[in-house]
Formats: sequence, structure tokens, C-alpha cells
Amino acid sequence: MVDEKKDLAEFRRLYDTVFPILFRVAYRIANSEEAAEDLCQEAFFRLHEKNMVFPSLEEAKYWLIRVVKNAALNYAKRKDRERKAYQRAFREDTRQEETGEGLFIKRETQAEVQDALKKLPGNLQIVLILKEYSGLNYKEIGRILGISEGNVKVRVFRARERLAGLLEAENRFRKDGS
Repeated sequence: MVDEKKDLAEFRRLYDTVFPILFRVAYRIANSEEAAEDLCQEAFFRLHEKNMVFPSLEEAKYWLIRVVKNAALNYAKRKDRERKAYQRAFREDTRQEETGEGLFIKRETQAEVQDALKKLPGNLQIVLILKEYSGLNYKEIGRILGISEGNVKVRVFRARERLAGLLEAENRFRKDGS
């Protein structure tokens, strides 16, 4: 009984500590709060179901982040395929309704950044998501991805450079094409 209470307390501490990070990772990849919550809950369920034991809270945290990252990437790919199939089938108009100039510009900018982010190679895309949207440091990202901290720094730098280049090219195209 004592071990069960101790295990429950440890699980609760892990959940309270790691869930906010997992949610941010899942949300930024999946672009859905509901999906992010489901993906996070599923990761904790897998941890509990497999009765996994880790040497430290940090090791459990990194395992959970990897699980959520992979599940969110799979979810995003599936949703993108579904959206494309739906658009092809119904020739859906995907323009958003304008509800004010400021809101419109903000949504347009976010969409441009998300589109540009999706154009990055996967290894650059994921480091940028983990760094910018999840608040993880280089060391943590390196542990999650199984690469050195220096490699993470290089990838984040390259990702930012490529993203800036993509956004700049898009703006030039608009100015020239309009």
C-alpha cells in the first residue's frame, strides 16, 4: 500500500512537471488544443500501461517528449492528408473570414510562418519547434533527439536562417507579383 501511494505520488509529480512542456510541443506540431491534450494523455497512458521505470525524472521527461513529438508529427501528417483529400473532393474555399485588419494581419503572418516552417527539412523543423514553441534548452533538445548540444545549436541557427530566407522570398514574390 505504501509503495502504491509512493508510485502514485511520483507519477503525479512527473505529470505536473512534464505535462505543460508536452502540451506545448504537441500543440505547436498538431495545431489543435484538443489533439495536443489527447496526445499528451496517450503518452502518459503508455508510460503507465507499460509500467516503465526510469532512473530519474529527467529520463522520463525526455522519453515522454519523444513519444509526444512522434505522435504529434503523425497526427499532423494524417490531418494534412485528410485536409488535402477533403479539399480535392469538395473544392473547399480555405480563405478565412476577415474580422478586422489587425486580426487578419496576425493570422496571415502566423499562416505564413507555419507554411514556411513546414517547408523546412524535418530535422530543422523539429529543432525549431522544440526550441521556439516548447521553451526547451539546447541540452534538453539534444537529449530528446539523440544528438549533441552543439549539433542542436547548428540546426537551430540553420533553421532560423532558412525560415527567414523563405519568408523573405515569399514577401519579395508578393511585392513583385502584386
